[in-house]
Amino acid sequence: MSSLMDFFDSESIAIYPSAEDWSQAIDLSMRNLLQRKYITADYIQSIKDTTMEIGPYYLLAPGIAMPHARPECGALKTALSFTLLLEGVSFEAESPPVRLLIGLAAKDSDSHIEAIQALSEMLCEDDVIDELLNANNPEELINIIQRY
Repeated sequence: MSSLMDFFDSESIAIYPSAEDWSQAIDLSMRNLLQRKYITADYIQSIKDTTMEIGPYYLLAPGIAMPHARPECGALKTALSFTLLLEGVSFEAESPPVRLLIGLAAKDSDSHIEAIQALSEMLCEDDVIDELLNANNPEELINIIQRY
């Protein structure tokens, strides 16, 4: 069984002060996956286009989002990114601002199942979510992720 950290590069875990809007938050969460050629620019655009069409389908819990698109939209490898915004950004009026974005790239419909299971374990504990949201640097985030 894989560790959750197997789906991350340490460079794909970042903290930013804020994002101008939801679109820039998507860009920040996908930046490293694009730079490392795990996704194409079309993948990011697909997330944005679908968000414009049907809304933020990737909101997981208050303050947490997992932006992703279908594999055929430009996912080249399976990987995750972790982006914490110190100041949250609104994705829709009815939902609290998002501070934690978990970018998902899945090269096919099966390769990300283990990652999703490990993420589910981590995100089902309120105290762990609090730890993630209150992390002060990427190393703290990595230490939390390594537990799963």
